[in-house]
Amino acid sequence: MRAYRNRTAVLVSAATAALALSLTACNGDDGGTKSAGTTDGSAASAATAPVAKSTDTNQDGAEQSGDQGAAKQGSEGQGGEAQGTAKQSGGTNQTKQRESSTTDKAPLCTAKGLTITAERQDGPPYTHLTLSAKNTSGASCEMKEYPHIHFLDNARGIVPPVAKSKPASPVILAPGQSAYAAVRMSEGGRKENTETVKEFTVTLKANGGGMAVVKSPVAEGLSVNPQKWATGYWTPQLRNGADEF
Repeated sequence: MRAYRNRTAVLVSAATAALALSLTACNGDDGGTKSAGTTDGSAASAATAPVAKSTDTNQDGAEQSGDQGAAKQGSEGQGGEAQGTAKQSGGTNQTKQRESSTTDKAPLCTAKGLTITAERQDGPPYTHLTLSAKNTSGASCEMKEYPHIHFLDNARGIVPPVAKSKPASPVILAPGQSAYAAVRMSEGGRKENTETVKEFTVTLKANGGGMAVVKSPVAEGLSVNPQKWATGYWTPQLRNGADEF
C-alpha cells in the first residue's frame, strides 16, 4: 500500500512538472506571437514613413514650382516693362527724327548747282517767257524769292516781281527737280517801244548764289519793254492765275 502511494506521488509530481513545462511553452508561444506582432507593427510604421516623406517631398516640389512660377512671372513682367520702355524710347526717337527733319532747313540753291533755261510762250504775241531752274547739285536746296533778271544794262534795273505769284511755303528742290518763274517781256502791241536782247542774266541775289547767263530761246532775240516787263516768284510749278500777269 505504501509503495502504491509513493508511485502515485511520483506520478502526480511528474504530471505537475509536465503541466508546468506546458504552461511555460504556452507562455513562450504567446511571447513569440507578441514579438511577431511588434515586428509587424514596426514594419507597418516603416512602410508608412516613406509615404509621409514622399508627401513632404511633393509639398517641397510644389513650393519650389510655385517659387519658380513666381520668378518666371516676375521675369516676364520685367521683360514686358523693358519692352514697353524700349518701345516708348523708339517712339520718342522717331518723334525727334520727324521734328528734326521738319525743322532742319535745306541749304540755299546756287547758280553753280542749277541749270537755268528759258522757253518762249507758244503763240503770238510771244510776250512771255518761262524760266526753269533745274537742281543739278546732287543735294536738296531751297529757291528763295524771285529771279533777279537784267534784260538790258544794269542802269535799266531788274525786272520787278509780281507779289501775287509768291508761294505760301519754301520751295525745296530735290536733286533733278526744277523751279519755275513766269516772265512778261512786253505787251506785244504794234506801237509798243521794245528792244531786242539775245541773252540776259539771272542772279540768285537773295541766295547770294551767283549769276547765270541765259540765252534767248529764239535766234532773232527777244523783244522787251522796260515799262511793261515783270517776273513771278520761283515756284515748284507754274500756277494758273497766280502766274498770269
